[in-house]
Amino acid sequence: MGTKTGNRHTAAQKAVASARAGQRGHRTIMIIGGAIIVALIAAITISVITAMNDGDKSGADGPLVVPATATADGGLTVGNGPVALDIYLDYMCPYCGKFEAANHADIQRLVDDGTATVNLHPLAFLDKASQGTEYSTRAANAVATVADKDPGHVLNLNTALFENQPEEGSEGLDDAKIAELAASVGVPQSVTDTFADRTFVPWVTQSNDAAFENGITGTPTVKINGVVTEVDLYTAGPLYEAVTAAAGTTK
Repeated sequence: MGTKTGNRHTAAQKAVASARAGQRGHRTIMIIGGAIIVALIAAITISVITAMNDGDKSGADGPLVVPATATADGGLTVGNGPVALDIYLDYMCPYCGKFEAANHADIQRLVDDGTATVNLHPLAFLDKASQGTEYSTRAANAVATVADKDPGHVLNLNTALFENQPEEGSEGLDDAKIAELAASVGVPQSVTDTFADRTFVPWVTQSNDAAFENGITGTPTVKINGVVTEVDLYTAGPLYEAVTAAAGTTK
């Protein structure tokens, strides 16, 4: 910016010199041209600011509402077993889709047999990969809404979203399709109708920030009792065995 300002000052000085030399016609043209340029710059600036202010903020500026099943570090709790299984994911992340396909049956089993408390951490760092639709945030908000109002269907919706996962870089699923998937796994319309309110978007944003401040650098990341596991996340079995071993069981 400093260099550009200096160039403008030099041009003005030359214009004054030309005027003093009697080139009044040139001075008039330059003044008019300069006025037009200033007006154009002002118009462009106003347009950019307006576009930024009018853009879809997806409820990010709303009040912070915390889902009923949320943990202090941004998880959504399912089950009540002795082993804490924290899963950090993004619904646009293709590797999270592979993880879910390999492990969703085992994760459900760990909840059903009372081995694990599953804490889903839906992140939204891949909003940038959905062409401005903020798909990751919208999907996470839907899951948080179900966790708050119909927690028995959280894992089902989680699975449905990954079974219908859009390609990274696409616009993602629209709100109607997300609601349709939720309804297909048993979430009542009284709940899906509230997805568009984006009540939990501020919570999603806060949880996303907290995850990265706590050392999460990508998804999927899985912790067993607070420790990042190094087991194969893309094959059925290893994660289940690691969790049951942590519980001191052979189920």
